[in-house]
Amino acid sequence: MSDVVMPQMGESIAEGTIVRWIKKVGDRVDRDEPLFEISTDKVDAEIPSPSAGVLVEIRAKEGETVPVNSVVAVIGEAGAAVAAPAPPIAPVAPIAPAAVAAAPPAPVAASAPVPAPAAVAPQAPAAPERAAEGKKQKSSPLVRRIAKDHSVDLSRVAGTGLGGRVTKDDILGYLDKGPAPAAPKAPAQAAAPQPAAHVPAFKPGDNVEIVPMSVMRRKIAEHMVLSRRTSAHVHSVFEVDYTRVAKIRQARKADYERQGVKLTYMSFLMKATVDALKAVPVINTSIDGDNIVYKKDINLGIAVALDWGLIVPVIKHAEEKNVLGLSRAIQDLAARARSKQLKPDDVQGGTFTITNPGVFGAQFGMAIISQPQVAILGVGTIEKRVAVVEDDAIGIRTKGYLSIGYDHRLIDGAVADEFMSHLKQTIENFDPDAV
Repeated sequence: MSDVVMPQMGESIAEGTIVRWIKKVGDRVDRDEPLFEISTDKVDAEIPSPSAGVLVEIRAKEGETVPVNSVVAVIGEAGAAVAAPAPPIAPVAPIAPAAVAAAPPAPVAASAPVPAPAAVAPQAPAAPERAAEGKKQKSSPLVRRIAKDHSVDLSRVAGTGLGGRVTKDDILGYLDKGPAPAAPKAPAQAAAPQPAAHVPAFKPGDNVEIVPMSVMRRKIAEHMVLSRRTSAHVHSVFEVDYTRVAKIRQARKADYERQGVKLTYMSFLMKATVDALKAVPVINTSIDGDNIVYKKDINLGIAVALDWGLIVPVIKHAEEKNVLGLSRAIQDLAARARSKQLKPDDVQGGTFTITNPGVFGAQFGMAIISQPQVAILGVGTIEKRVAVVEDDAIGIRTKGYLSIGYDHRLIDGAVADEFMSHLKQTIENFDPDAV
């Protein structure tokens, strides 16, 4: 017999959600054959079987969120007796996402049969009590960073995760409600009106379909709200002339295709971005309390739109790659993102992100910064436009807009514009020998 466990998909990942079982009980599986699909904070991935044999038992059902290293299935030798479906593993029940998954049916018939909130309430005081006893409150590095940025004592935050672990939902909820001491006049009742301030999404009897958010969608929502709370977002937009790049691309496209690589406008943009980050290194940093962390490596995150969400695979050490190397890297990462073959390391460690709303025709986009980065580049659609050229003549030029979203806590407008100016000049005067 061989146990199948929930893998550790990254150093800060404590749990994963089983999206679907690719194999069912009784199926024969080969070693390294995809067995089930999971979703975590960082990546959706297919998990291979650790050994060959027969899937004799599944212990965690689709939709369940389980801690890493928990046994989720058992593989036996060929001919082994198949077990009846086992009840969910013990640690799964108290996990917050499982409670969230049960919530969507409640809006219509939630008035009477809702003992669930009462069951959750007793957990809230448990975490502060443990903290008061002097034990360290369990939390992930991300949660601790949020607490540090907002000067929150984690011992005051009720943890709803495993063993009282403080989750992102807990700390964000605490920040939304504000410190507890602020409500002495109406203890317990004062918190209740807050959710009521939100406009209901629908009324009983409305013609609606309610679909729970996927794990990835929930995580994207959490990260975006967190980023808006953390960084002072400011945006600038530059118009860029791609005419020279378009000519170089047309001349070299066939050579690249013979090598199995597509030469796209993104290939040029990535190289120009790397050069600009070298020239203005403060854009390639993070804020750690009152310190500025300068990243010596340039790890470019490239946003990839998927049918089920958005993922940002990272090209590590982009400063060491030429246009061909960058083109190969992003083609490989995008293909593996779409086939759910990315590894945790492929989506971690980014120092600067490029997103491309222009692929859908947008002129430009005001993107949200990916924490803990301090800036993000948005690429608008690239198209031929009428423009004034030399000697006040009217001509046709290939143009597009680039936008930068930056954290004004660290980056001033002059610095952001210096970065964008360098980027613009590199693209408009691109060296053909660099391709």
